Amino acid sequence: MHNEETEANQSVTTWAAFGDLMSGLVGAFVLLLMGVMAVQLDMAGHLQQEIAKRQAAERQNQTLEKVLAVPLASGRITLQNGRIGISGRLLFALNSDQLQPDGRLLLKSLVQPLKSYLAERQEILMVSGFTDDQSLLKGNRKFDDNWELSAQRALTVTRTLIEESMPARYVFAAAFGQEQPLVPNDSEKNRSLNRRVELAPVPSAGQSKAP
Repeated sequence: MHNEETEANQSVTTWAAFGDLMSGLVGAFVLLLMGVMAVQLDMAGHLQQEIAKRQAAERQNQTLEKVLAVPLASGRITLQNGRIGISGRLLFALNSDQLQPDGRLLLKSLVQPLKSYLAERQEILMVSGFTDDQSLLKGNRKFDDNWELSAQRALTVTRTLIEESMPARYVFAAAFGQEQPLVPNDSEKNRSLNRRVELAPVPSAGQSKAP
């Protein structure tokens, strides 16, 4: 009789332990499932954000293509991923920051369409200067290096846009020197492509609309 009671108690204890084990496993599985679902939801959210960014970039490019149709058709500027490219050769002589007459005329023609575009979208224009990887001419004492040359060229373009009625609050300058080349600097043709100025509309937090 005593043995039977002992076996019964052991059986109850075993089932209780088994129940606790199963409860623990179920709980762990639920937590794991919730973790997987959270990761999937996070990935889906990131994917939606990336899709939205790409769609916004495509719309931006299409809009810029329309407002800049004339200079694009003439080949005086390029447009890639929302960045308006202007050959440094059109704007400046080699190793110079003095704007050439044709360059000023081109910038003047860009002001009105870009000003309207920026006002409608509450964006501002980043003017970026780039050079090739060649050292400056030995006789050139005006600039210490390509960083300074690219900075002065960006400032020249920025000031010219403002002089041609671009609101100063819509534009700022940036310099990249020989960094971020479009193509390898392994030929004169490629180096001439890397000597450039780019105009890129970027979001502006709290930017007021133009009057």
